[in-house]
Amino acid sequence: MAAMMPDRPAAGLVKTRLRGWVDPYAGLAAFDFARHLPSPALAPYVDHFWVVTWTDLAEPYEQRIVSHPTVNMTITHDFHRIAGVIRGGFSYTMRGSGRVLGIRFAPGGFRPFLGGPVHRLTGRFHEIGEMYGAAGSSMVERVLAEPRIPGAIAIVETFLLGLRPERDPLAEEVAALVVMAENDVTVTRVDQLAARSGRSVRSLQRLFRDYVGIGPKWVIRRFRLHEAAERVYQGLDLATLAAELGYTDQAHLTRDFTAVVGMPPAAYARLGPAR
Repeated sequence: MAAMMPDRPAAGLVKTRLRGWVDPYAGLAAFDFARHLPSPALAPYVDHFWVVTWTDLAEPYEQRIVSHPTVNMTITHDFHRIAGVIRGGFSYTMRGSGRVLGIRFAPGGFRPFLGGPVHRLTGRFHEIGEMYGAAGSSMVERVLAEPRIPGAIAIVETFLLGLRPERDPLAEEVAALVVMAENDVTVTRVDQLAARSGRSVRSLQRLFRDYVGIGPKWVIRRFRLHEAAERVYQGLDLATLAAELGYTDQAHLTRDFTAVVGMPPAAYARLGPAR
């Protein structure tokens, strides 16, 4: 049975692992969010299950997300699909009452369920029923009909394990490298990550494209933008941040930030907890 991960302290975005949410505190006022660990049998492939629930919203609420270098399976009444790595941001609008059950695969963790290079999914959405046929459609129907979150997670786990994934040392290697790129803010270039991996830059690029679905340069830059959004939101000076995260200047960070988050850093800072 999946174990629940507490996710709603009063503050501290790193602790709550809400990186990628645009204006996260506003979101937590509009809906409930929880994460659940996978069973040990799925742990090599699945990072966590995530569940968003909302009740009787007076007005529609749109949550924007700055994506991660992962594949997600998402099941809600609006859609039931598998999303490859999304290069830009995306959003979901909640109305009335509802629930979204998501499965965030570990970097490289979806490859055993795909049976081929993960870059085939990048920037695309695929219906679960189209990818897995009647078995996938049946799983979706059962999840949507199951009111209990633990029961819905168990249905998905049974389905995924029924696909008989096999552990892949390369998938586990790339997952560790992605974690390194996320957690070590001093990693700002592909050659740095390649040196730590013991691979050439070209070998690392092939590995990421095949297993993550996108290159290491994008992965590193996306994590530095997650870091930037978090720290701008909490009030850190932009010039200092640009230097720390490996940007050539403040203007370069501002351009990247605005393109991905959807607003310039100064505007995003005004949304922070001190507003």
